[in-house]
Amino acid sequence: MIKLHYYPSTAAMVPHILLEELGVSYERVLVDRSVDAHRRPDYLKLNPNGLIPVLEDGELVLYETAAIVLHLCDTHPQAGLAPAPGSTERAHFYKWLMWLTNTLQTALIAYFYPQRWVDKGNEAGAAQVKRHAERKVAGLLEQLDAELARHAGPWFAGERFSALDPYVFTLCRWTRHFQNEPPARAHDHLGPYLQRMLARDAVQRVIANEKLAPPLV
Repeated sequence: MIKLHYYPSTAAMVPHILLEELGVSYERVLVDRSVDAHRRPDYLKLNPNGLIPVLEDGELVLYETAAIVLHLCDTHPQAGLAPAPGSTERAHFYKWLMWLTNTLQTALIAYFYPQRWVDKGNEAGAAQVKRHAERKVAGLLEQLDAELARHAGPWFAGERFSALDPYVFTLCRWTRHFQNEPPARAHDHLGPYLQRMLARDAVQRVIANEKLAPPLV
């Protein structure tokens, strides 16, 4: 039995959507960050970094969202959530997956947790980090929008839905409360794309499972 350790509206939404898309049997295990459950010894045994998500698949315990995505793609090849290994399309799939986790998500973490990059009590410094991070993310959203414009397909990789789409969707959601830069939904191509994602049955089930409230994107 697959177990997904999650908390609503975190990066766990990525494998959560993928599991719903796959239609496989799995168990959701809430890691309640509001009471610091991610810092408890039992959870730290699963992920010593204290981050969410963690996926258990039999004896396998896996953390890092991109690693979980690749594992689900590789163990369910019939779903076609990633291009064929060794293909040019697969190389671009790797590129965008690493870009999402290493570039866009990293910038968003700086936006949400700016105090991590300054000395304790340096509120002015934290505010500056937050402003710069929001500006950085704005430029990265333009890259996503340009990629959708380039191929004009309905999904991020083109004509076929892939494991990249839940990741793009989840990170774009995190911009919905931007104050100084346009959120993802305001972009010409990302806006309609996010609506297509919202229309997917798997995404609607995840929204219900996680009890997410508007605005959704």
